[in-house]
Amino acid sequence: MIKQLLKFESHVTDVMLWLACTFLVLAASFGIYQVITRFVFSEPSTWSEVGTRMALIWMVFLGTVAAFRHGALVSVDLAYRISKGAWRKALHLIITTVTLIFLAVILWFGIDITWKVRFQELAGLEISISWAYLALPVGALFSMLAVIAHYFDPVHEELETAL
Repeated sequence: MIKQLLKFESHVTDVMLWLACTFLVLAASFGIYQVITRFVFSEPSTWSEVGTRMALIWMVFLGTVAAFRHGALVSVDLAYRISKGAWRKALHLIITTVTLIFLAVILWFGIDITWKVRFQELAGLEISISWAYLALPVGALFSMLAVIAHYFDPVHEELETAL
């Protein structure tokens, strides 16, 4: 069952990373468009700044999934580096549990705020602002899957690249 979970999570993380990269390209494109319309044509776009912001929000929350999976987030890892055996396993379980609780809070309140703002519109885009807020619960949900996969198949890229 763990093997199937890891395989499923691997596909999900790949998709989330691909989507995060797509949102980065969109944000950069919207930003360039904004600069061109503002400074070349002296007619600033009404939607590109908001679109850039929304693309960056989605990029961060989807990209965090891959960061959680690969253990690439900034951390204070001195305790993890010096721990061995049972203490390291306990520390890994504690870190996983606290992270899952944190992500569950983001998931819970992300769903709540997304629902509450569903009738508000983003200025310039004229779409529901809930599309921007939806990044919180979506990112948190898939990050929880990545954290669980990281627990069973740990990869610590921040430890491997540290000086």
